[in-house]
Amino acid sequence: MPSYLEFFAGGGMVRAGLGGRWKCQFANDFDPLKVKVYADNWGEAEILEDDIHNVGPESLGRRADLAWASFPCQDLSTAGNGLGIGQAAGSNRTRSGTFWAFIDLMKRLKANGRLPRIVVLENVVGLLTINGGEEFKTVILSLDKLGMRAGAVVVDARHFVPQSRPRVFIIAIAKTSTLADELIRDRPHPIWHPATLVKAVDKLSPQCREQWIWFNLGAAPELKKTLNKIVKSKPVGVEWHTPAETKRLVSMMSDAHKQKLAEAKRSGKRMVGTLSLRMRPSHGKTVQRTEICFRGLAGCLRTPRGGGSRPRIIVVKGGSVRTRLLAASEAAALMGLKASYQLPNVYEYAFRVVGDGVAVPVVSFIRGKLLTPLLRSIKKSRGADASRPRRAARGRAEKSRRGQLELRV
Repeated sequence: MPSYLEFFAGGGMVRAGLGGRWKCQFANDFDPLKVKVYADNWGEAEILEDDIHNVGPESLGRRADLAWASFPCQDLSTAGNGLGIGQAAGSNRTRSGTFWAFIDLMKRLKANGRLPRIVVLENVVGLLTINGGEEFKTVILSLDKLGMRAGAVVVDARHFVPQSRPRVFIIAIAKTSTLADELIRDRPHPIWHPATLVKAVDKLSPQCREQWIWFNLGAAPELKKTLNKIVKSKPVGVEWHTPAETKRLVSMMSDAHKQKLAEAKRSGKRMVGTLSLRMRPSHGKTVQRTEICFRGLAGCLRTPRGGGSRPRIIVVKGGSVRTRLLAASEAAALMGLKASYQLPNVYEYAFRVVGDGVAVPVVSFIRGKLLTPLLRSIKKSRGADASRPRRAARGRAEKSRRGQLELRV
């Protein structure tokens, strides 16, 4: 059974996606809340609550097949501060700069022959563009110095669940590994390798570009579940807004969004949409506006920082208009988590876990399409390489014996 190490593990959504056919050997997070949620769902055996800077190779066990690191995105996202991952030797590392602690740990594993066969780094797509692509370039160069060649895919959760959540997944393997032909493309795929990724790859050093892998994920799956299926009429943990509150929210809409609402009413169908509060310019000043969207998709879930940033939904059926907060259980469903997954009872805590996680079906998709066959290909190539010297040795021995017989004759 393949084994893995899970860093910045959060509530264990990568573990949920890798499933029971992969064995978690070690997991780590420094947030007590997330560690408790992880333990509540997966047990305490593998999870360690500690800063990654304090984690040493002695805690990680035997050589693992995979190391997965969803390192913090705060300094890489468009909503962040743009500080990036900082310098490897910097004394004041950013939160996203905990990437360097992970790389340092991988270096120590390599020094004693235990570098995992596959390394996966997951983060927001801002990693590709922030600071002109320099952060992405630094990440790939760091993997190159580990003796690994890399490729990347951008996967949006919207292919699997009704949530727009694009993320970049960098997958690295040893430069000496041989890959099966079906795992590689000779050119980028328009869905998995968008223009932002292609542009970022073009900025890599010549050596890293030469080693680059365009991984083949095949065709994109078709979304089967809409937001209408996720949002419940009788939610758990939240209440529908009062008619007065819903009226207030509607009154804050621009004419364009009031028109969207009127069209939803005229449809006669149950229309479920998202409702957001945004600060917009109006007549020379900035005012708060209510904006709605009926695309059938939720926006990217994140950790709410205040009342205005909490995810809200609007449900329209005929002349009925109802609004409320998105329930924690609905947010979990938007991440592809099972109904049995245990979240904190406190609303803000539940969203702190969910908003920082990785969509479970995306991990499952990458596991099935890439990680499992990739590991199989790596081990097969290593087995073939290991057998060649023995065959050559047998061939030399046979030739020597034939020569000795000829001399005797």
